[in-house]
Amino acid sequence: MHATKPKSISILLNLCSVMACFILAWPVSAEAAKVQYLFKSWAGPALKIHVTRPAGLAADRPVVFVMHGVGRNASEYRDQWHDLANEHDFLLLVPEFSKKDFPGPERYNLGNVFDDAGDITPESSWTYSAIEAIFDDARARFSMSAERYSLYGHSAGAQFVHRFIFYVPAARVNRIVSANAGWYMMPDFETQFPYGLKGSAVSGNALQKALQLPVTILLGDRDTDPDHPSLRTAPEAMAQGEHRMARGVAFFESAREAAVQRDVPFNWSLETVPGADHDNRLMAPAAIPFLLKQ
Repeated sequence: MHATKPKSISILLNLCSVMACFILAWPVSAEAAKVQYLFKSWAGPALKIHVTRPAGLAADRPVVFVMHGVGRNASEYRDQWHDLANEHDFLLLVPEFSKKDFPGPERYNLGNVFDDAGDITPESSWTYSAIEAIFDDARARFSMSAERYSLYGHSAGAQFVHRFIFYVPAARVNRIVSANAGWYMMPDFETQFPYGLKGSAVSGNALQKALQLPVTILLGDRDTDPDHPSLRTAPEAMAQGEHRMARGVAFFESAREAAVQRDVPFNWSLETVPGADHDNRLMAPAAIPFLLKQ
């Protein structure tokens, strides 16, 4: 004779069974995850890394770095790129170079290459050197198998990016997009650093390699305000053009001329975004085809 289960226990067991089926049917993560962690595995100060990791991201999906602007607003840039990362299924990494640890353009977008006395700092402490180290850490942290990454920067971030290609020409970078930089380190050795390569610690060999990288200079066709409050107006910057779009075109043409002079392949492209002014939110969607192009 079998004992009869109390009715309350039987109902509870049935309810648990239903709930178990419901849980198993629900995806582990229904939305892309916003993550933040502290990266310490390099010679410089610890960096906050702001991340979007799409739900179910496969190990072989692209890895994209985005460099923030002069506001050092990495979390805002991550949020502006969050939906794009989710839609196009890539791991988004936005390092934060804070004003406290990296004061002024010299310590962030100019790379911390020179100290206050004008002497070259150790390469391991250049801000450009952080990117490769973050990539290695992120591959392990998020179980990614990508062997290369793409790199995007807007405004001051674009200054970081276009200088990065000269200082780290052997980087494992797949595609590079520099969007709406305010002024440039021109690819010639006649113009003094930071407006050119003279005294920059960039070698002729590094320049030749940089000219062959897959670079896109991306410009908003309405980023043409000569009186924009954050536009640099030093004589050396004004010599590059009266506004950001003119300066971007001048930079691209200077690079093309340098490639001809050195008889090396020129793999850069110049692209414009119709209707876009100095706004990362308008530039970011237009950068996607160039960043993810194989």
